[in-house]
Amino acid sequence: MSSSENARPLRLALFDCDGTLVDSQFAIIDAMTTAWAAHGLGEPDPLEVRRMVGLPLVQAVSQLLPHLDTDRHVAVAESYKDAFAVLRHRGDLHEPLFPGLRDTLDALEAEGVLLGVATGKSRRGLDAVLAHHGLTERFVTLQTSDIGPGKPHPDMVYRALAETGVEAARTVVIGDTTYDIQMARNARVASVGVSWGYHAVAELEGAGADRIVHRGREVAGAVLDLLHR
Repeated sequence: MSSSENARPLRLALFDCDGTLVDSQFAIIDAMTTAWAAHGLGEPDPLEVRRMVGLPLVQAVSQLLPHLDTDRHVAVAESYKDAFAVLRHRGDLHEPLFPGLRDTLDALEAEGVLLGVATGKSRRGLDAVLAHHGLTERFVTLQTSDIGPGKPHPDMVYRALAETGVEAARTVVIGDTTYDIQMARNARVASVGVSWGYHAVAELEGAGADRIVHRGREVAGAVLDLLHR
């Protein structure tokens, strides 16, 4: 039997970033608060800001400020990016890796599963987070909403599949919001919802998550279980 016949089919675990890999809520709320102030808008509701994490930035701002026009949405989004850049430059950007996630990445790689990211972050922001945690080389495909449609559109999953050559049936999306789960369903791939992020477990279940996990180390087992179905 040839080596190609013995080769295991490619498999992919596609992670969300904010709320799944790293806890960025405080930095996001801080930058949003600064952006609101720059435009005389008072202060945003932190709970509502958390619920928008994962969406493309201008879309998130438009949902938080529906009474403003598109030009103002874009302007507020630019102020948010400026505020976030200031936090990073000052060294005040706190985006810790959730407990157990590094173990999960190790376990999946040990099983030959390719790793990727699909996030509402900009590519610049994602690159900075991965570099800070020493994870840049771990991921073979990085999909961000600044190079195409954002969640819950399936485009980021499609691009990841095209880049890696993995079939949809051998791919699992891991995320903390309904946007992640809806993206996975729209792309016809399996999904794992994590309970430590920014949307409630009941919402993830209602969106159609195939598995729910409550600890970082549990992600690898849930992903492998879905890939072995």
